[in-house]
Amino acid sequence: MPVHSTIKAVTDRIKERSRASRASYLELIRNKRPRKAARSNLTDGNLAHAAAACPIHDKTAMLGADWPNIGIVTAYNDMLSAHQPFECFPEIIKAAAREVGATAQVAGGTPAMCDGVTQGQDGMEMSLFSRDVIAMSTAIALSHDVFDAALYLGVCDKIVPGLMIGALRFGWLPALFVPAGPMPSGLPNPEKQRIRQQFAAGEVDRAALLQAESESYHAPGTCTFYGTANTNQMLMEMMGLHLPGAAFVNPNTPLRDALTSAAAKCVAELTELKGGYRPIGEIIDEKAIVNGIVGLMATGGSTNHVLHIPAIARAAGIIVNYEDFADIASVVPLICRIYPNGPADVNHFHAAGGMGLVVKELLKHGLAHEDVKTVAGEGGLSRYAQEPWLANGKTLDWRVSPDVSGNTDIIRTVDNPFSVDGGLRVIKGSLGRGVMKVSAVKPENRKITAAVRVFDDQEQVQRAFKNGELNTDVVIVVRFQGPRANGMPELHGLSPILGGLQDKGHKVALVTDGRMSGASGKFPAVIHLCPEALSGGALSKLKDGDEVTLDADAGELVVSPDTFTQRDAVSRNRDPGYGLGRELFAPFRATAEDAEHGGSVFGIFEH
Repeated sequence: MPVHSTIKAVTDRIKERSRASRASYLELIRNKRPRKAARSNLTDGNLAHAAAACPIHDKTAMLGADWPNIGIVTAYNDMLSAHQPFECFPEIIKAAAREVGATAQVAGGTPAMCDGVTQGQDGMEMSLFSRDVIAMSTAIALSHDVFDAALYLGVCDKIVPGLMIGALRFGWLPALFVPAGPMPSGLPNPEKQRIRQQFAAGEVDRAALLQAESESYHAPGTCTFYGTANTNQMLMEMMGLHLPGAAFVNPNTPLRDALTSAAAKCVAELTELKGGYRPIGEIIDEKAIVNGIVGLMATGGSTNHVLHIPAIARAAGIIVNYEDFADIASVVPLICRIYPNGPADVNHFHAAGGMGLVVKELLKHGLAHEDVKTVAGEGGLSRYAQEPWLANGKTLDWRVSPDVSGNTDIIRTVDNPFSVDGGLRVIKGSLGRGVMKVSAVKPENRKITAAVRVFDDQEQVQRAFKNGELNTDVVIVVRFQGPRANGMPELHGLSPILGGLQDKGHKVALVTDGRMSGASGKFPAVIHLCPEALSGGALSKLKDGDEVTLDADAGELVVSPDTFTQRDAVSRNRDPGYGLGRELFAPFRATAEDAEHGGSVFGIFEH
């Protein structure tokens, strides 16, 4: 099927916009293409240090043979459920590598913080910048330059994007991403949401809330709602960096262990020494980036990826912007409903056909580029219209994904979607330029004209709600939440409040230069507004009572009358950047780009 004309047009304009920076990037990685084992460039003393702690068999191979050496960059820690399963992965990988004539070493670790733990806490102000720290940690891990390929072990919100940025700066290395998989399903998501809203309204006590949360997040593995972590896993499939169908297989199962073993064997074969050289910097091109955005829209994934995809792309010399997301969203229908867009979790999604069925449906209608390079070899993206299984209960193999959804309340066809578009809008007007995810917002809730209440943090909103000040139609503005102000923490704590107000019949909306995630839901939220308030954006001039009109379908966000533009910008009432280590990130806040460019400290790389 020929690719859709809009998908082609967006891809072509990204290529044109990125022509110089992409050429510079490709020159970098092609000049670094290996012709022999990377460690052969070391002195004898260098190599002795690199092999000193290896088991004798691996040490012999590293010092003498031409076996490829695989670097493992891991985000393992045992506090976070999503990353705890990685504890045993290195030994699985090392054993598998030996079977195909390769060695593997843990090159280094990266930090892995959890937005679920830090939601509403001071630590959340370091969350977005942890992505850039992870990228730099990845560079440190690989800086010993003894690796012929790399495996990246990460799952959650900033970890995969950070690993991607780091991996792309070592773009001459073959690379494969190894997920851990979601935890088994727990408390149904609608019930969890109901109890959260009841607690916000004072209708249930903290014990009931804690019980519900514990029944939801209860085992090793990724949280099962379709937030940023699981959207990361979708992205790796759509970009061809997972083994096909690896995203949503539960941890600590025979199939998961088989996929981990196969990942090591696969990446070894992608090295120059094995004759199948395929570096990550050539896999991630403009078509791969577009495929990732297509997947985001088709599945209703996390809006955090409107931050992460531009940052990832820029690491490979590719420049994308809000219009690219919106134009792709306009032609890619929403064919999945996964919580918070619906009651099903990612385990239900996987059982209903999962990524294999989604890829098959997108390719059938020309909504994704099939002619891309992937880690899975020949066949392009069509290889990802397959799912893994254990033949005879023990041998890993792949079979064609089902043609029909196992549950049409979770996955539908392009011809019969949940929504005719991907649900992302560019919203712009006199208040600036941002985005809004409308896939979970009912049409009747997408337009509002109301007086604003202006707050400088979400704690102020929570106090006003408890004091009964928000029981009316209202546009809640939360400003000084951008990358340069305080690191752009998530405002997920506002979801129960706004959801509850809307359930009471009030027209409500959120407008912010901060971010929400895939955990945002049914109320309209204009997020990532640029320029941010700290940089003199229009939000810094708003006052309580100003009338704002949001029309999501028209893509408009305006103040009426427009007299506020004559006002002086106000200053934030506190500097949040001190305590709990936040002061260490002052250089990040000072140099961060705006949200549309990814909120990163790196910018576009030149050489």
